[in-house]
Amino acid sequence: MNSYLKALKNMDKDELLNLVGLETKHTIADAVVPTLTAFSVGVLVGVGIGLLLAPKPGSELRDDIKNRLARGEPAQPPAETFSRDAAPSPSRAL
Repeated sequence: MNSYLKALKNMDKDELLNLVGLETKHTIADAVVPTLTAFSVGVLVGVGIGLLLAPKPGSELRDDIKNRLARGEPAQPPAETFSRDAAPSPSRAL
């Protein structure tokens, strides 16, 4: 009998509940926390890859953005610039 009591004292809550056929109640946090953790790890990995593959160092990129904003230039050239340079449009050729 003493050995059974010692075994019961060494069990944790989940083992005792399992012994009588029950389990602990799961909350919303049990599902949300792993999801947020995986999302956060994904964001950090994405940022790290982005920094490794960046064409310029961060200080140069920030300076370029500041200069363009100061001059009032758009960050990207308009789409028509690409199409005009690539091939003349039929309406402009006439």
